[in-house]
Amino acid sequence: MNSHPPGPRSPFSRRSLLRGGLAAGGLGLAAATAGCGSPLAAGLVGTQLNPGTVTFWNLFGGGDGARLQLMLDEYRKQQGSADSLVAATFAWGNPYYTKVSLATLGNKPPDVAVSHLTRATNLAAAGLLEPITDETLALVGLKVEDFTPKAWEAATFDGQSYAIPMDTHPWVLFYNTDVCQKAGLLGSDGKLAKIEGLQAWEAALTAAKQTTGTYGAATASVGDDSNCWRFVNTLYSQRDGAQPLMSEEGQEITMDDALMVDTLATIQRWTSSGLMPKVVDTPGAELALSQGQSAFFMNGEWEITTLQSIEGLKFSMAAFPQLYEKPAAHADSHAFVLPRMDRDADQLKRAMGFVHSMLEQGMTWAEGGHVPTYLPIFESEQYKTLEPQADYAETATYASYDPAAWYSGSGSNFETVTGSQIGLVLQGLTTPEAATASIRSQLETYARTANPL
Repeated sequence: MNSHPPGPRSPFSRRSLLRGGLAAGGLGLAAATAGCGSPLAAGLVGTQLNPGTVTFWNLFGGGDGARLQLMLDEYRKQQGSADSLVAATFAWGNPYYTKVSLATLGNKPPDVAVSHLTRATNLAAAGLLEPITDETLALVGLKVEDFTPKAWEAATFDGQSYAIPMDTHPWVLFYNTDVCQKAGLLGSDGKLAKIEGLQAWEAALTAAKQTTGTYGAATASVGDDSNCWRFVNTLYSQRDGAQPLMSEEGQEITMDDALMVDTLATIQRWTSSGLMPKVVDTPGAELALSQGQSAFFMNGEWEITTLQSIEGLKFSMAAFPQLYEKPAAHADSHAFVLPRMDRDADQLKRAMGFVHSMLEQGMTWAEGGHVPTYLPIFESEQYKTLEPQADYAETATYASYDPAAWYSGSGSNFETVTGSQIGLVLQGLTTPEAATASIRSQLETYARTANPL
């Protein structure tokens, strides 16, 4: 256990305060969410919807949001009724999870919600999710073996599954095919030749820099703390002996400081030597790739939609290379969860029927870059020939998720703490040793703090 265990909990937990807030603030919420057909109204103040309607909350915008809309429309078509589904999209990150928690504590959540797997474990620990049992899956002909094992494992808390993974979305390598061709980095098949090992990667960056005259690779070092963390988690997780940064649900900090310092020193060498830019945001890093100022761009695979919209850009994608002893790539998964509520058997079956429909439409979702976790899609010939998406599908077998903690997960305080320090390292504004010490110190503060749910 942590040498500084959390102190005694206040008798007034955040859960009890939220319940009180729901009771006291009901009138104000009703005014803010007026409209009989509003899923927000249905979730927060209990407005009645048509019998048989599935309510669904999500946090998808941009290209993901557009593809989801196609899938939702297909579900309505399958049901033969526009009233069969009411869906609402909320702001990404902490605001969304607060809304889901608030509605669930008030026993007015949606039938189905989207959650990152790294956030679902905390919702489950707080008692806000229904377990996903074999019997629940069987209602619509599903079983555990229908999903990629790594994602299903990440959906498990305390020996019980609480989410149904929709995808794996890894941190990957985008490459400008014209630049890589000139730099001699493509194979005879026109794809990026295999890069394995730190020396080979740095040689590729050097060859690319010589070709572009500017940089070899680019990834955001400012304006995106989560990206900075994903970069380092990919490399740190490839190393033998690397322990998760936290354990005991975040109460113990188990980071291997020596390996973290060495990993940070490596990425700082790439920016200080000019192989990568010291200061760049995500749009700037994408611009470097599209204008031939960089051979490589590193980010989440979802950036495929942005790059596909750039006229004249020839690019492809690959898993980030294995530079150390074992393959690993930072990833998370979008998943379907069933918020805790009073459901009858028909409601549960309808909810699971909706989830099953979304999984069966996995090819639509895969076009946006996400790796399907539903094996009938993942193993299909249609997906295997989807390029460049299928070229990094292997990452689903060695995905490295954020360690479980109430303050961890996509867009969390954990990613802000780690990513902000990593960004300073990339910019040359702090040392790897100082950044590692700061990460440990800040995480220990969270480890000593009781889960607010």
